[in-house]
Amino acid sequence: MLMDKNVAMTTRDGVTLRADVYRPDGPGRFPVLLSRLPYDKNLRRRPGDIDVFVEHGYVVIMQDTRGRFASDGDEYYPLVWEAQDGYDAVEWAAGLPYSDGQVGTMGQSYLGATQYLLAPTRPPHLKASFPASAPADFHQCWVYHSGGAFELGWQIPYAILMARDTIARRGLTATLLPELERELAAAPTPWAPPLSPEAYGRLPLLDWAKRLEPVAPYLGDYLRHPEDGPPWWQVNLERQHEQISVPMYHVTSWYDIFLHGGLANFCGLRERAMTAEARAAQKLLIGPWAHLFPYTSPTSTGTGEIDFGAEALIDLHEIQLRWFDHWLKGIDTGILDEPPVKIFVMGENRWRDEREWPLARTRYTPYFLHSGGRANSDRGDGVLDQRRPVGEAADRFVYDPDDPVPTRGGNTLILAMGVQDQRPVEARDDVLVYTSAVMTERLEVTGPVTVTLYAASNASDTDFTAKLVDVHRRPLGHQPRLPARPSHPPRDRLQQFPALRPQPEHGRGPGHRHAPAIGPADGLPRRALPVACRAARHSTVNEGHGERGPR
Repeated sequence: MLMDKNVAMTTRDGVTLRADVYRPDGPGRFPVLLSRLPYDKNLRRRPGDIDVFVEHGYVVIMQDTRGRFASDGDEYYPLVWEAQDGYDAVEWAAGLPYSDGQVGTMGQSYLGATQYLLAPTRPPHLKASFPASAPADFHQCWVYHSGGAFELGWQIPYAILMARDTIARRGLTATLLPELERELAAAPTPWAPPLSPEAYGRLPLLDWAKRLEPVAPYLGDYLRHPEDGPPWWQVNLERQHEQISVPMYHVTSWYDIFLHGGLANFCGLRERAMTAEARAAQKLLIGPWAHLFPYTSPTSTGTGEIDFGAEALIDLHEIQLRWFDHWLKGIDTGILDEPPVKIFVMGENRWRDEREWPLARTRYTPYFLHSGGRANSDRGDGVLDQRRPVGEAADRFVYDPDDPVPTRGGNTLILAMGVQDQRPVEARDDVLVYTSAVMTERLEVTGPVTVTLYAASNASDTDFTAKLVDVHRRPLGHQPRLPARPSHPPRDRLQQFPALRPQPEHGRGPGHRHAPAIGPADGLPRRALPVACRAARHSTVNEGHGERGPR
């Protein structure tokens, strides 16, 4: 293998970007696999996602994005340059002396987002992409996740993480960096540390934007533009599906924070991609993991307090090679003959091929919330079943923002992810719990879930969340998803709130129970709390209405 360090390219506006190039040690020209990242190409581990491809006859290029590490650029601003610079990088890679002109892209998380944003520009030499664990709608998937609340749990610590390179560039390592590091706590994941509990509780949030303005000016833009609109649309791929013609293999997982991105892009491109060939050339794989580092390292864990067994140990490198061999080398690997969707069925712990997403054979079944007005906590009288409620009392709770419901697992990042014991949450009186009878037959829950909630509050601005919990006979209650949809009702008005559609997938056997938990915002540290709720407020759920519950 040959390696060329800091190979330079110049963008259309004159900025120099630098890449490390890994290529076969032999004569000839080879197809290129391009990854573009803001995390320092020098930290790419080997063999990792490099050696296996070079050994199979590919050139692998790892390029620092604009304003990051070895690349030039006045300022790092997440994603806004990736479409334009990505186009230029593909065409540059195609013209290298050892390239045969066939270019593919690969990578996860931000490295997947660079692929998605590049796709609508349609560079002539881009033949196929393999994005993993990446957002589609940057507003909904990344910053204001799950319905409108600022994703405090990881946005601030992520901004601090990404600011380290900018701090060094600005000569602030001795001053600003120690100040920010004092705000951090020990890291529960191998990637980046979260804030300390005290730092998470600090208000107003715009104070963070002021502190980080010299090195992360985008944070202030995020906080000053909480509503979706034109400032966000240039980094929203869901608005650009009709402009895409590249084959894509989308990889995501049930507990990944960017699950929505993979599902939305697969479904949108299957329906609206530019050509019939592109619509047919979309594939989707959904694993059981959280936001793995990296996705190509087979694992049955990495999802919190659970092990999904040997079947979860899938080799993504083998799938990637078959994908790129087909599109970049013209080899019939049979990958397009296989069903377009592969999902991991949790509970059964096995992979299953499907023809579409959502599954056409899904039976959307309404369940309703019942109580005698005392559904507070798992000690209350909340019940979940298929009977329509008639004339039942409303459930009430007091929301104290100085003692918010804590985040425990789910589809998050930097915080502890995945399956976590929910009993400490369900023991709280400000959480309403509705539990089904013990199941006597197998039930699989696969596909989108909505919650229709009737609620009122004496706060002018408040949030409600709902989560669906799988209750084991074993001493572990875990949440297949975190289906939270913060909503904002006017003062003293009864409102119906259709929740975000999460994507649960779980095969539940006899002895399990469902337990939707409804309450105030799934608060610190994950989500920012509403400003108007800084004093204890009363909320009423399901007041005087018949239809209520998840569907």
